[in-house]
Amino acid sequence: MQIFKTRSFWLAAVMTLICSVAGVLLAKLPYVNLIGALVIALLLGIAMQLAPAGLRSEASTGVGFISNKFLRLGIILLGFRLDLAKLAAAGVKTILVAACAVALTIVLTYWLSRKFGAEDELAILSACGCGICGAAAVMGVSPQIETTDEERKRENEVLAVAVVCVMGTVFTLLEIGLKPLLHLTDPQFGIVAGGSLHEIAHAVAAGGAFGEASLDNALIMKLSRVLLLAPVALIVGYWYQHRLVKESAAGEIPTPKKLPIPWFLGGFILTSVLGTFLPFSKEALDVLVQAAYIFLGMAMVALGLSVNFKVIFKRGGAVFGAAVISSACLLIFMIIMSKWLF
Repeated sequence: MQIFKTRSFWLAAVMTLICSVAGVLLAKLPYVNLIGALVIALLLGIAMQLAPAGLRSEASTGVGFISNKFLRLGIILLGFRLDLAKLAAAGVKTILVAACAVALTIVLTYWLSRKFGAEDELAILSACGCGICGAAAVMGVSPQIETTDEERKRENEVLAVAVVCVMGTVFTLLEIGLKPLLHLTDPQFGIVAGGSLHEIAHAVAAGGAFGEASLDNALIMKLSRVLLLAPVALIVGYWYQHRLVKESAAGEIPTPKKLPIPWFLGGFILTSVLGTFLPFSKEALDVLVQAAYIFLGMAMVALGLSVNFKVIFKRGGAVFGAAVISSACLLIFMIIMSKWLF
């Protein structure tokens, strides 16, 4: 492609790659790992806004390409993290509990966000981030939302990522502190952590605090939620396109586009199948998953480079309030499910 021959692309690639790798390395540090590599990359991207204006302007075309295409590549590679055999061995109840948790959290967060005054696009992005898998879900669902204001969309993406980061970190610490009071076994606590915390990093941090049985269950439950990223993104895409059709019929907007087909989510499912059934070594899978986080991190850095934060601070209260309530409800739901079914 012509973009690969431009100075803008290579300048943006070097800038975002350095920040993404730094995010992965920083996420290995104690306490910092509660934040996660993707959110650290986003923060480093924000810090890059302090770079000279001329440098950022020259890289702008490449930044736009990376935030779009590298995001999709990262989501595809992230599928190698899903072990479908382990999910199947965990039983139907694990998938059903995950599906209920995701559906209830998305619906509740979206409804509350709208009630509190958040705009529609921001509400659905925050809801999917809280319900599925944090920043990766926000960025995975976002391409399915048609918009004529790309700058506003980037602001909504960053705000949604901030919501799931803050909520996930707060509830990670809260759940670790509450564990002795909840009278949960270590495996049960793993189910609660994986089912209620937003980022994979959050689930790992909380589950790993109480031994291998807790960590294993946290990962299985969390990955059961990650598996739902593809169908949720398809539903959101269909829903938005259906609304465009209705608004077009009412004469409010131009003729709608065809429903966007999220081929990258098909790739996500395919890599899940390949990683499960082909004889990849654990080391090879680790490399592929690490590559996924590098590409996703580059996309997050690109996002941080191109956002107007003055606007974001003015309208974050509604979704933060909604996320607090829905995250608390999700935690209560998972405690009940873990005691009842596990």
